[in-house]
Amino acid sequence: MGLFTGKKGMVFGIANDHSIAWAITEKLFAEGAEIGFTHLPDKDPERPRMERRVRKLVEPLGAKLILPCDVQNDEDLDRTFAAAKETFGELDFVLHSIAYAPLGDLQGPVHAVSRDGFKLSMEISVYSLMSITHRAIELMKPGSSILTLTYLGGEKVIPGYNVMGLCKSALESCTEYLAHELGPKGIRVNALSAGPLKTLSSSAVGDFSLMMKLYESMSPMRRNVLPEEVANSGIYLLSDMSSATTGETLHVDCGYHVMGAPPAEMQQANSNS
Repeated sequence: MGLFTGKKGMVFGIANDHSIAWAITEKLFAEGAEIGFTHLPDKDPERPRMERRVRKLVEPLGAKLILPCDVQNDEDLDRTFAAAKETFGELDFVLHSIAYAPLGDLQGPVHAVSRDGFKLSMEISVYSLMSITHRAIELMKPGSSILTLTYLGGEKVIPGYNVMGLCKSALESCTEYLAHELGPKGIRVNALSAGPLKTLSSSAVGDFSLMMKLYESMSPMRRNVLPEEVANSGIYLLSDMSSATTGETLHVDCGYHVMGAPPAEMQQANSNS
């Protein structure tokens, strides 16, 4: 009997098998969860690439529901949660792994972000959590959990993260406000801040390989985090093991976020060069 035997939930935002949401999903299935999934609607119904990509991953593990959902479309969200209610009755958890910024706005300086690009980035990356939560709480009972994914660039300046850092900062504030509002209902809301992992979204961040080397050199554990380690922490926050934890941003980055200066050996190496 697993941690999630008898528990039911929805996962929003799996892009491919490198997604953090996919690593968490594999653990959820292994622990007995019943899960529904959404994918981006395909522009060409004759070539459903987005649907096929998600189905290929989750169908072999026993997905109970696979639906297209555009989080910018209220009708899509309503339809998704109506289907979740029909399929599951109640939900024990929701995993939100959705973020987007137009490439030109993401790769350019913050001061040059377009008005429309800023609004689009915030709507998809932040408002989506609010709109999903608004609909999910009708199906969630005391003890349920909502989890979103963030990054240190929402707290500190990470060169190259740019406008997405502003979005993650807003997302973490949103997590705290939602935790306050849903707490009396017994529903927890948390954020998981992972160190850099090779995902579809990280590929758009400038100098990502340099960032990986920096984390390995500077983190107290002198290494990068592994996908399965992030997944384990996600399982903790979604499960009853974290029953008194809400409004939290949990860092899983081998301790990198606590460092204010490079380790001594890194400073020594630079002084000798």
